[in-house]
Amino acid sequence: MDVEHLRRAAHLGDDTALRPERFGALAYDFDTRRLSFIRRRSQAATALNDEFASGLDAPICLTWELTYACNLACVHCLSSSGKRDPRELTTQQCKDIIDELERMQVFYVNIGGGEPTVRPDFWELVDYATAHHVGVKFSTNGVRITPEVAKRLAASDYVDVQISVDGATAEVNDAVRGAGSFAMAIRALENLADAGFKDAKISVVVTRHNVDQLDEFAALAARYGATLRITRLRPSGRGADVWDELRPSAKQQVQLYDWLVAKGDRVLTGDSFFHLSGLGEPGALAGLNLCGAGRVVCLIDPVGDVYACPFAIHDRFHAGNILSDSGFDNVWKNASLFRELREPQSAGACSSCGHYDSCRGGCMAAKFFTGLPLDGPDPECVEGYGAPALARERVKPKSSVDHSRSAPVMLKLLTKPPARLCNESPV
Repeated sequence: MDVEHLRRAAHLGDDTALRPERFGALAYDFDTRRLSFIRRRSQAATALNDEFASGLDAPICLTWELTYACNLACVHCLSSSGKRDPRELTTQQCKDIIDELERMQVFYVNIGGGEPTVRPDFWELVDYATAHHVGVKFSTNGVRITPEVAKRLAASDYVDVQISVDGATAEVNDAVRGAGSFAMAIRALENLADAGFKDAKISVVVTRHNVDQLDEFAALAARYGATLRITRLRPSGRGADVWDELRPSAKQQVQLYDWLVAKGDRVLTGDSFFHLSGLGEPGALAGLNLCGAGRVVCLIDPVGDVYACPFAIHDRFHAGNILSDSGFDNVWKNASLFRELREPQSAGACSSCGHYDSCRGGCMAAKFFTGLPLDGPDPECVEGYGAPALARERVKPKSSVDHSRSAPVMLKLLTKPPARLCNESPV
């Protein structure tokens, strides 16, 4: 059955983009920003997770960090951002990548950083992407979401905005993200709401200091007509230095699971919490219970390096470079790392656990950066198998990339990359 037959069978309009896959097709509605899966009858007996595990023709979700430059110095930054890299991709190189993503039918990209809006060509690249049928979801601390920018965003059908907030109060948020960052984020949310922007996202990294504020985060999202998105704290980038201090306790992990099951119907989680699946019945927790690294997701960094996962910026998970390895399509389809990740994975030390089919051993990045074996339990395994592994002596790898600066900086306009990694604001 070809794509158009699938379209008619699923009663989809012409505005819905379809991408063929071996199990049928992926469908993306740009109006609702929803992704759905259309199965061929011959493939119906195979679980989608099993289809995903062996990889797709193109990513479902591509994270693209446009710059390491950032006005903040969040203590848990997964990419250790701060200073702008002089090798940062040029405007034309970024447009060439967008052209390739359009050909591959990557429906949307999650753009981050650093703080992506401080690139002088950011809005030019957003406009170029949406004009070429690549939707944009970008994460920002709110620094550039002025009333004028909010109006511009509200007029676009293909742009989604995610504001990062890691505390429902300034006291909790600013301890992690820096003084004044809560007020800046709230101002951005107010500007978006006043401009009529529909369904902004509030993105929260869950820590032991904000897990008691989940109801407050939900209320904050409701106040601004936004959707709440919560993600797991990984020991990646600068997060490795504060992971022991900030990660939720075992008791709080249960609290988080119970909250998600009871109140998480409209809360976005992606694949953040599949390590908690063993706490309840299969399927009770929404979201993908599979590590999608190199299978359905990956990362492009500011210099064109491709990593299996946004939380795994390390040479061990480096798949190639777009500039030196004949483009993104070639890296995605032919990188030896990605081929390895798409092979059937051994359950390893988790093979005897009755919850393995639910959690699949947990998060690859969380295991790697805590010095645990990749075929072992997640460091926050709900059955408690991670705790003794963490108690043993181990070597914790460091991220291969660090653009940290010691403190937040004021913004200043700079129209081209610096000649070296500089401590002044490069934007």
